[in-house]
Amino acid sequence: MIEITNLTKKTGQTIAIDNLTFSVPSRECLGLFGHEGAGKSTLLKLLSGAIKATSGTIKIHDTNISTHPIRAKKIIGYQPEAALGHGNMTVKNFLGFIAEVRGLRGLQKRKMVDRAITRLELWRVLDSPIATLPAGHQRKVALAQAILHDPRLLLLDEPTAGLDPLQKQKVGTLIQSLAEDMTVIVASRNPEEFSCICQRALVMAEGRLLADAPVSELQRSSHYYQAITLAADAPLDLLALAVLPGVAGIEEDRHTAGSVTVLAMPGQIIYPHVNALVANRRWKINTLSLEPGRLSDVIHHMSQEALN
Repeated sequence: MIEITNLTKKTGQTIAIDNLTFSVPSRECLGLFGHEGAGKSTLLKLLSGAIKATSGTIKIHDTNISTHPIRAKKIIGYQPEAALGHGNMTVKNFLGFIAEVRGLRGLQKRKMVDRAITRLELWRVLDSPIATLPAGHQRKVALAQAILHDPRLLLLDEPTAGLDPLQKQKVGTLIQSLAEDMTVIVASRNPEEFSCICQRALVMAEGRLLADAPVSELQRSSHYYQAITLAADAPLDLLALAVLPGVAGIEEDRHTAGSVTVLAMPGQIIYPHVNALVANRRWKINTLSLEPGRLSDVIHHMSQEALN
């Protein structure tokens, strides 16, 4: 159990974290979402013990991080957003060094390092200096060092930044499996990547907590909840879509030709009507998907209201 009470961090006259209180049960995957400058990275630094709070308390499995920092850090794994230090070290030597810092020795050290390397698919770059690796591989090394000691709390700051789509999918699957054994807190500016991974989300803006709710509940409050997105090679009859029962409007994708999103009125289910129209008109549709709701849409509106 992670317990945060009245947590505040001030830097000069600036309040980076403003009186946050929340808790995280064991083995929950929590998403920490918000635009740049929301305070996500600062919060993770506080939880990791990298920086000290101005006031408030952080307890990690009954250990107060202020009064017992070394004990707390032993059960925390932290992947920072910033680049790793020790850039001249090879991946293999770096992970071995971190393992020793964590108190691992001999066969146990080798086992844990090898497992982290396998999980992040780092075998091909073991002898490469970290600083020479592409950004995506550096991110994977950062994640490997965070998990090699089996922490009880794993803090991930933008864990998929710089990864290609396939790598993002693999890292997402890994995070899901890790959350079966440990508490995971993921900070990201791209919440859609974690909508199927995190059960619950905290939404932040300017260091303040705007929402603490299940991901599914936030998705249901989205403008796009129950919307239908279609993509076709030929132009679609937008008027025919717009007059269907329960349709609130149509949005054309400016970046993808032939892709449109049919919005649903609150409480309305439009999928059967859209599907029937497609069948009756014999439209050749490349993709047709039901929107669960977009977290990015919800977070944008919450952040805008908070700033106004």
